[in-house]
Amino acid sequence: MFCDSCGNQVADSATFCSKCGKPARAASGPAAQGRIAAHIKVLGILWLAMAGLRLIPGFVLVALGSSRIFPPDVPAFVTGFLPTLGMLFLIGAAISGVIGAGLLARQPWARMLAIILGGLSLLDIPFGTALGIYTLWVLLPAESEQEYRATARSV
Repeated sequence: MFCDSCGNQVADSATFCSKCGKPARAASGPAAQGRIAAHIKVLGILWLAMAGLRLIPGFVLVALGSSRIFPPDVPAFVTGFLPTLGMLFLIGAAISGVIGAGLLARQPWARMLAIILGGLSLLDIPFGTALGIYTLWVLLPAESEQEYRATARSV
């Protein structure tokens, strides 16, 4: 549990925040947690799942590009293009994994990175579009920014 005043991590059994002294019991309960508290964990897990989905074609394309399974009459650009495309998938997977891990750890930078890449992922039909819409719906409103900052861990 986190203090909704300063964002400090508070033990579930604590009655006051050790950093600012605010009563911790008032922050518990779904009504007091706010709009995004229930969605951040799901959103982080979905970004990690998207990373996993991008790893599969990335590894396959890199492996296909470096293998000798193509006949000799295949143009040379095909064997050069496949690993490049695979590396793009792997880079996308790494970025999605960083976003997911950052959101689960409530890092301050993760919200803005998720909003930017959530907007870009709207073009990635169908799963990226759904993830982008959900990301923007959860994190974009001004109230979400205030609540996320309250629960974000300081760097």
